[in-house]
Amino acid sequence: MPRIIAPDQLDLAGLIRPGETVCWGQAAAEPLTLTTALMAQRHALGGIGAFVGVSWNATVDAAHADSIRFTSYCGTGSNRLLHRAGSLDILPIHYSGFERFLAGRIDVLLLQLAPTPQGFSFGLACEYLWPLLRSARLVIAEVNDQVPPTPGLVTIAPGDIDVVVPVSRPVPAPPEAAPNDTHRAIAAHVAALVPDGATLQIGLGALPAAILDALGQHRHLGVHTGLYVEGLARLTEAGVIDNARKGRDEGFAAAGLIAGAEATHRLCRETDVIRLAPTSHTHALSVLASLNRFTAINSAIEVDLTGQVNAETAGGAYVGAVGGATDFARGAAASDGGLPIIALPSAHRGRDGQLVSAIVPALNGPASLARADAGIIVTEQGVADLRGATLSERRQRLLAIAHPELREALARAQGPAR
Repeated sequence: MPRIIAPDQLDLAGLIRPGETVCWGQAAAEPLTLTTALMAQRHALGGIGAFVGVSWNATVDAAHADSIRFTSYCGTGSNRLLHRAGSLDILPIHYSGFERFLAGRIDVLLLQLAPTPQGFSFGLACEYLWPLLRSARLVIAEVNDQVPPTPGLVTIAPGDIDVVVPVSRPVPAPPEAAPNDTHRAIAAHVAALVPDGATLQIGLGALPAAILDALGQHRHLGVHTGLYVEGLARLTEAGVIDNARKGRDEGFAAAGLIAGAEATHRLCRETDVIRLAPTSHTHALSVLASLNRFTAINSAIEVDLTGQVNAETAGGAYVGAVGGATDFARGAAASDGGLPIIALPSAHRGRDGQLVSAIVPALNGPASLARADAGIIVTEQGVADLRGATLSERRQRLLAIAHPELREALARAQGPAR
């Protein structure tokens, strides 16, 4: 049986060894009681490492790098400031590789769990945390009675947890970003591509929210995603999503991480239509390929004229991630009727107020998605289907969806080697 420690009695220096690496759940699944204590007690730990995912909280701060070596797969949320300060190292691997690569790196796992009559639920995140339950030397669980007890495809045995810290605290809400007219124009193009009966994967932010809003007239949609967001819950309550035609896991949405709010938590508490799953299920090519009309909708920072996608860096700063875009694009390409979609505004205003094109002659950062994996690129200007297209065809199709004021200069620019 796990040892039970009250929050005010938690002495992490007696549990975590100098030099060890700690990992915890990301976004709303961060165990804030534990991570706050970790930062407050960091000087007593003798120097440790931390692998962090998306962070919405001040626990990930450059000031804490005096005793903690931070590593992450992404530069989103609070991680952006940490990277800007030179205090974050990046692990640039596909999401599907996390389980294999992290198992040998993580010594201590910190979890936020929900209590259940049978024991514990993962609550808001399973994903790459699941295999670490068994590979980590020490597992400390913050058991929060305000976390929804979401059912899962895998379970937690009492023997998996070494220390339990009982708490009662509100779940952090996801950051809100209101869609604008450009987002809504892109969303209309994307919605026109999505067939009834499609199985969706989508991310968090203003553009994904606009796309989900635009799907309100669709029917029999399903969900298989790394991240479950509030818009999916609203479509479920409206009857648009019923998970009836997925081809597998029918009747419920499979997700690795939940970043929804009131509607999502209500579904988690009152139904079993959302189920948490490990990354080995949400991102596996064999699973994705078996889904009906798997439609992967992701965003990017820029796309070059051959179809390469940069989803990681902007202006020299690490602001995104390799993430699961390649996993999902390949899964959609292998799925019967699948659609690998990258959606982004054609341009943005730079610091000097000038328009900066997102369709570029050559990438200003890494190729997060190779041109061989490019599928359908969507901007507010239209749709460029690159599947099976030659390089010259791709160039013309991408120029057609570039910003009209920048299209002529873009056509004259010298691109990458072809």
